[in-house]
Amino acid sequence: MLDHLKLPASALKLTLDLPHPTPPHPASGILGQQRAQSALAFGIAMKAPGYNIFVMGEPGTGRLSMVSQYLGEQAERQESPLSYAYVENFDNPREPVAIELPSGEGHNFAKDIEKLIDGVLATFPASFESPSYQQKKTAIERRFSQRYNSAIDLVDKKAREMDVALYRDNDAITFLPIQNNKALDEEQFTLLPQAERDAFHQHTEELEEYLSEVLLELPQWRRALVEEMRQLDNDTIKLALEPLLAELTGTYQNVDDVITYLAEVEKNLSLTIGDLLMPSRGGEGREFVSKRQILIEQYLPNILVDCKHDGVGAPVIYEPHPIYQNLFGRIEYVSDQGTLVTNYRRICPGSLHRANGGYLILDAEKVLTYPFVWEGLKRALKAGKIEIESPYSELGINTITLKPEVIPLNVKVVLVGDRDIYYLLEELDSEFNEMFRVLADFDDHIKRTPDNVDQFVQLLTRHAADSGAKALTDQALLRLIEHSCRLAEDQGRLSAHVNQCLEIIAEANLLAGQSGADDIGKPEIELALSAREQRNGRIAEAILEEMLDGTILIDTDGQAIGKVNGLTVMDIGGSSFGAPARITATVHPGSRGIVDIEREVELGQPIHSKGVMILTGYLGHCYAQQFPLAISASIAMEQSYGHIDGDSASLAELCCLISALTRTPIRQDLAMTGSINQYGEVQAIGGVNEKIEGFFALCQARGLTGTQGVIIPTSNKRHLMLKQDVIDAVKKGLFEIYAVSKADEALSLLTGQDAGAMNEAGQYPEGSVNFKAVARLKEISDMASDDDKETETG
Repeated sequence: MLDHLKLPASALKLTLDLPHPTPPHPASGILGQQRAQSALAFGIAMKAPGYNIFVMGEPGTGRLSMVSQYLGEQAERQESPLSYAYVENFDNPREPVAIELPSGEGHNFAKDIEKLIDGVLATFPASFESPSYQQKKTAIERRFSQRYNSAIDLVDKKAREMDVALYRDNDAITFLPIQNNKALDEEQFTLLPQAERDAFHQHTEELEEYLSEVLLELPQWRRALVEEMRQLDNDTIKLALEPLLAELTGTYQNVDDVITYLAEVEKNLSLTIGDLLMPSRGGEGREFVSKRQILIEQYLPNILVDCKHDGVGAPVIYEPHPIYQNLFGRIEYVSDQGTLVTNYRRICPGSLHRANGGYLILDAEKVLTYPFVWEGLKRALKAGKIEIESPYSELGINTITLKPEVIPLNVKVVLVGDRDIYYLLEELDSEFNEMFRVLADFDDHIKRTPDNVDQFVQLLTRHAADSGAKALTDQALLRLIEHSCRLAEDQGRLSAHVNQCLEIIAEANLLAGQSGADDIGKPEIELALSAREQRNGRIAEAILEEMLDGTILIDTDGQAIGKVNGLTVMDIGGSSFGAPARITATVHPGSRGIVDIEREVELGQPIHSKGVMILTGYLGHCYAQQFPLAISASIAMEQSYGHIDGDSASLAELCCLISALTRTPIRQDLAMTGSINQYGEVQAIGGVNEKIEGFFALCQARGLTGTQGVIIPTSNKRHLMLKQDVIDAVKKGLFEIYAVSKADEALSLLTGQDAGAMNEAGQYPEGSVNFKAVARLKEISDMASDDDKETETG
């Protein structure tokens, strides 16, 4: 009578043929994620501020690789952004100047400045040793000497008139007395009469006063000498630099920032050359390499980004470690005699600099984890500029000594994160929606359309070729498609967790190499899957052994009252497996209602408790329309010592409760899973494949009898992707799978009796399970009513 509820072996697994082979084409777009791809395309096309993109989806679905690939394809068709460099600010070295350059010209400009430095070193001090320079220098010095000598000659003439000799020792001038046309030394001078000595002293005073008068303008002569020499040096430097700078100025005549910088360099070079490269300014001891390094540190631009030099099109940058310095740039220091010093050459770019003009991909969780990063990112996007600063400066830690000029920011930020992070930001950060207006929502599943299957096959084939693995046979590809559908728990969908299939290919390739196979076939895929299951299957195996040795009480034959085999699924680490669990129920007169023991001891989670509470609604709707519902019952999932969640046991709990209520035994060779509503309709549950296979493994270990089986919701038929050994057992009639849509169908299967349908008068057929339930509930209600009357009389 209930054979129509049995599922044929053909319904237990997806059967499909490989799509007709199509010519392989380059990877394009995102596999089966049309909604996400459309959102990405929209976000890329919108140039207005605030249209940054949040890519939402579960980890392991290939979000990052697919988004990177898609953005890379779009970026190739876009123009490369400007290049940026920092140069010395000669007026205020603490505030380096940022200059813009055409795309790809940054490193060329640096090479040109390096050539200029080499040219300066080759030109100086040689220019100061040229005959023309030396001649002009000598003329200036001669004019000064003539002025000076003329003044001294006047003093000398007057001194001779006074019989005093004038002696010059470099710049020192001394006066000596003369006698008989000979200058006297000190001893001879002391032998002179006192009158002559006094006269000499008087003459000396007069001569010194006269010397002061004629040399009164000597400081002015010296200043004029220095000024003329400086002018000569400047003219010489300018004349020598003109041909060196003319070529640079011509090359970059259309780049305003460079022209401005070259003008500043020309002015500053005069000072630097005068200090460093003059023949007699103490630089003789400096080595050429040392002089060159000094000039490089002072003039060579620090190229932050040069996009065309790094690749074609707009940049696509993924920052795997978005700490503040990696994202916004940093300033490095060197130790100079125990002091930390820095300059514009030690400014390092961050990911925002490298992605400027293109796309920056960030992991949302990491951005929120690292200090100061989220606020700094919002600030940069809002202001439209990148400012290199230390986030710790306000705390007095590692305070920077430079304040580089800000750089304009034009970047599309793509945050990749799961749903919890997106909704958390949306709820707690009022600025989030203003800055990330585009949501690219990645689905966990992909519709199994011919086009998607074809793309999926090409993706697997291309991955095998790119990774150096052996070729995949058609049967191997079919098995991988089946595995993907099993991961999705849907015959009509592929799992978006493509990486799991790619991992299986790598593992199967290893096994194929060990066995000497020429390609990867279905046996290698099966072996890789079973090996992975075996590696992760210690706990499942231990639980099965405990069931077989009787430690965990699960019957797979006979009948019992108030006991039923429920089906559960356990997720532990990377493994997911089914494990049957005994559910028991007891009923006795009273009005306490249905007690969920799991909930009472706080092991039952809210959804599980909800499923138990629904049973009261079902009992009232189906059985207690003519009298008050008064019942005391307890339901427990035996030998469970951890938290239990989900309502997939509610169908089994209902059948167990009705068995205990009506004293009707139910089959122990059937296990069941399913959720019900208050009207007895059976609803779909998750993990159906693992649940079936868990009970099958126990029955197989004890020996299949042909009567064993499981009961699942009809709405779960499309989710069946069972292992081949289960399907083979069903084909041979050794195991049965029933699909039910109503609680009464499950009751009939478990009890072997007609559950009974309600007629127009609201009555159930006499002898049916539902009739017994109504009768027993009425009996308990009457007992409760009699007790109430006795209490009132007393």
